[in-house]
Amino acid sequence: MAEKLALPLLIPSPPPPKPFFQDQPQNHHPTAIPTPPPLTPLLQDLLPQQNPKHSPQTQNHLQSPNPYSPIHRTRRRIGKFRDPNKGKPWSHYRLSPQGQHALQTLIGPGFDFTEIDKTLLELFNSQQQESELYMESLSLDILGIIKGLGFYKKCDLAMAVFDWVRNRNDSELLLTGSVVAVIINILGKDSQVSVASSLLHNLHKDGFVVDVYAYTSLITACSSNGRYREAMMVFKKMEEEGCKPTLITYNVILNVYGKMGMPWNKIMAVFEGMKCSGVAPDSYTYNTLISCCRRGSLYEEANEVFEEMKLAGFMPDKVTYNSLLDVYGKSRRPKEAMEVLREMEVNGFSPSIVTCNSLISAYARDGLLEEAMEFKTQMFEKGIKPDVFTYTTLLSGFEKAGKDESAMRVFEEMRSLGINPNICTFNALIKMHGNRGKFTEMMKVFEEIKKCGCTPDIVSWNTLLAVFGQNGMDSEVSGVFKEMKRAGFVAERDTFNTLISAYSRCRSFDQAMAVYKSMLDAGVTPDLSTYNAVLAALARGGIWEQSEKVLAEMKDGRCKPNELTYSSLLHAYANGKATE
Repeated sequence: MAEKLALPLLIPSPPPPKPFFQDQPQNHHPTAIPTPPPLTPLLQDLLPQQNPKHSPQTQNHLQSPNPYSPIHRTRRRIGKFRDPNKGKPWSHYRLSPQGQHALQTLIGPGFDFTEIDKTLLELFNSQQQESELYMESLSLDILGIIKGLGFYKKCDLAMAVFDWVRNRNDSELLLTGSVVAVIINILGKDSQVSVASSLLHNLHKDGFVVDVYAYTSLITACSSNGRYREAMMVFKKMEEEGCKPTLITYNVILNVYGKMGMPWNKIMAVFEGMKCSGVAPDSYTYNTLISCCRRGSLYEEANEVFEEMKLAGFMPDKVTYNSLLDVYGKSRRPKEAMEVLREMEVNGFSPSIVTCNSLISAYARDGLLEEAMEFKTQMFEKGIKPDVFTYTTLLSGFEKAGKDESAMRVFEEMRSLGINPNICTFNALIKMHGNRGKFTEMMKVFEEIKKCGCTPDIVSWNTLLAVFGQNGMDSEVSGVFKEMKRAGFVAERDTFNTLISAYSRCRSFDQAMAVYKSMLDAGVTPDLSTYNAVLAALARGGIWEQSEKVLAEMKDGRCKPNELTYSSLLHAYANGKATE
């Protein structure tokens, strides 16, 4: 009999929440975990017909003591790339002497926020205002100072400087260049995506026309913080505003599509649209496309991209080969992976730990565990020390083969070499114990995550949901899901799919359908796994009429049914005694 668990679970400190964009963040570092709304108000007010108003949240923290007379503010383009550093690392030597002095004052250990007004006014007053280059010099100093504050990880101070300049009536002459793109980039690196979104939103309301560089910075900020759906919404809004994406924009959004596991036809639609708009792909584009093939094990598509890349005149680099090897590894194609390795070495690229891990993954996923262990031995002989990814891949391989003792020997060898487990290692152990019904051991591993300096990720939670669901423990499923939300995680498609299957196995059909409805309400697009999970739930309950409706929805959504789909439909008819 499976052991029952006491809930709520003892969980580590939650990671930063990932809510949708909020209209009015109260500060730059929220202390409470907000409940994410079903739909983000991202840039919803950026439509031309709306009346722009100043948002109190984007007002300057400190008002200038020298007010200017009001001037009419017209729409102008901001964020256009005019970087004095020419893409090189930031350096204070590119600031004027007065700008350097202002920056040194701002980053000083004893600087008080109340002195920001005085410091910036000294900078403005020190310039010769009759000079023709006065405003241009000031704008470059402002850009350099904000970049410098970002370099020194002083995000709040960078935002305060930006607000101070923006509050001036001559700000339209100062906020030129890439200032907006830079401040959004700084906020993104500080995980303040909602603040960055609100900033762009309010700038537009104030009469600014946000350009491609600012939009791209926000898309990048969303992507780097794992907020992929929001990144897609920014991209869509950008196109609606008539803002033409650049090569960098396309590369970022293609990476987002890959991270989200979007269907290959949608990824290729973006790629073809990119070429049709006159934006030529580069080697990074092709490498990203190959990486997009990993999740679906699309090794044939990856090879086609690889060949097109060479035909386009781009030489594959180490990233290209490692990405292709990773696809073959996840596709259980060790033979093809070895061929890529040979081509890689012929072209002068020595195998790295990443290369070796991809090959071990190919062997392990294909069930060739002895070959995988032998290759690990060869790694030592070649002077390449296996890392946590090597051992986690082997552990997962033995777990899937039902060889728990071998899996634990791999784990102990890893620990004996001083290699600390990562969250993927813990997830593999959680899955192994859970699949064997060893729930006490499973939860001990879950609690050990915090002790090792890790934090449970979405896979950790989904694994717990799946394990409890497979064992018909519906109260534990509900408890884990509540704890997951309390920890700040927003359910994505994989979580919804897991929940539907879990409640289905618990014969809680109403709850399974409620989860499906919540998924649709949240704007998450169902995939084949979703529909099959829903149909399996309806089949267990013999609800054949609803099964037919779901099948129709599936076809309307252009999702092609497979054998499992029709098998579930037949079971629904049989269990509903509607075989006629």
